[in-house]
Amino acid sequence: QVQLVESGGGLVQAGGSLRLSCAPSGSFSSIVRRAWYRQAPGKQRELVAQITGGGSTNYADSVKGRFTISGDAAEHTVYLQMNSLKPDDAAVYYCTFDIMSLGKRYTSWGQGTQVTVSS
Repeated sequence: QVQLVESGGGLVQAGGSLRLSCAPSGSFSSIVRRAWYRQAPGKQRELVAQITGGGSTNYADSVKGRFTISGDAAEHTVYLQMNSLKPDDAAVYYCTFDIMSLGKRYTSWGQGTQVTVSS
């Protein structure tokens, strides 16, 4: 089982930037997908960005051009660079890894990190 540790959340003014990190621990054969989701109070959890094992990326329309997802090849850490933050970006952000281990696919979630954007 892979455990994920997130960091980088906090309070930022609108227009500012934050970088979230998510580091895995545990053993696995390969990474299928890494992604960031977010959930604001009273709203459903939504996909923000994802990166496949091959490096392909996808973004929610609301963050395109402002957020960048990237993955570290050596440590497998996944990052979410968030620029030009808006109050609507405020939420708890969760990272998730889909990994292969012993021929089976598993999904792990981080504990969540709070992002607060002041107007």
